[in-house]
Amino acid sequence: MRKPLVAAFFALALAGVGAAPAVAAPDASAATVGKIATAPAATQAEAAPALKAVTLAGTVALSNCSGSVIRFPNSLDTDPALVMSNGHCLTSGFPAPGQVIVNQASSRTFGLLNSSGTQVATLRASKLAYATMTDTDVSIYQLTSTYATIRNNYGISPLTVQNTHPTAGTAITVASGYWKRLYSCNIDGFVYRLKEGDWTWKDSVRYTSACQTIGGTSGSPVVDQATGNVVAVNNTGNEDGAQCTVNNPCEVTESGTVTVRKGINYAQETYQIPACFTTGNQLNLNASGCILPKP
Repeated sequence: MRKPLVAAFFALALAGVGAAPAVAAPDASAATVGKIATAPAATQAEAAPALKAVTLAGTVALSNCSGSVIRFPNSLDTDPALVMSNGHCLTSGFPAPGQVIVNQASSRTFGLLNSSGTQVATLRASKLAYATMTDTDVSIYQLTSTYATIRNNYGISPLTVQNTHPTAGTAITVASGYWKRLYSCNIDGFVYRLKEGDWTWKDSVRYTSACQTIGGTSGSPVVDQATGNVVAVNNTGNEDGAQCTVNNPCEVTESGTVTVRKGINYAQETYQIPACFTTGNQLNLNASGCILPKP
């Protein structure tokens, strides 16, 4: 989780890169959690690296974060489309430890990007299907459009969420719709418990050091470069080397050993999500195999 990007935008201003006026976080008096952004995305001077399997197609820009249009292996083209981001990216603020939000009305909008990062449409939610920061850090919105409508109107297909556990060493790309930027690295390993402030996440993905994600990349899909499938959702990193504080998550082993890795970034696995969405892409936390936290 990340602090506000004041220093980053000051540096951009010195470099002559224009930015729109800052947008306040949901609670300006609170510390910003995760890789959330506090100002509209600015044009990046550095071009995104050319990658064989991964582009920005299907990613979305939120007001404060990144996300993606996703489908599950059993989703149908006629199903309402879904957008995935982080739980800490909600406009209402961070869910408390133990809090799970389901099927809450929402009209949130998302800027849909094509492969080059150009916004081709504005998509709208009909509800927030699921959100939590307990065990994982995820939000899933149901849209007013179907996958078929999005594909027919804009030529964009959803990203498929893999329903099996990711593998260490996998080459991945973190695709940020907010920054219109791709970060390429590998899965370095998995963390038994990742603790940050009041929140604890299970079996988190740790990146190799090449993925230097920043504020605004929260909610980005983590895409397997070989398959194009989503294996995790980007959410945090240790900024200052502090231990287990907001913006400075720590790794905790099963035996209780605590490790701090300054400058290393993390994501939350998504393989457990498909089992919780059944016919019509509807949430069913009682479905067989669903292990997501319940309200």
